[in-house]
Amino acid sequence: MGVGALLHFIKDNLFLSVYIGYIIAVSLTAFIAYAADKRKAIRGAWRIPEATLLGLSFFGGALGGYFAMQTVRHKTKKWYFHFINIIGLLWQIGVLALLLVRR
Repeated sequence: MGVGALLHFIKDNLFLSVYIGYIIAVSLTAFIAYAADKRKAIRGAWRIPEATLLGLSFFGGALGGYFAMQTVRHKTKKWYFHFINIIGLLWQIGVLALLLVRR
């Protein structure tokens, strides 16, 4: 896909493009936050509040949050982290599906 084709797609699908960009940005932020909290836990340093991690996951970063849980093995024993990430992932996929159907 060339730059021209990509720009044409973004112009024709602005809401979809913004949503995907948002999901990518928040997922990356969630992944970094989970990994940083794991590193801090190992070092015994000040931790990122659980509410912050859960909020990032629920409000757009479920993909990054859940991926981080599995790759850095962090918060995997806490059922509510699995629950929030799965619920977040479901609504984020639902919005994506709605945006794709409305095209």
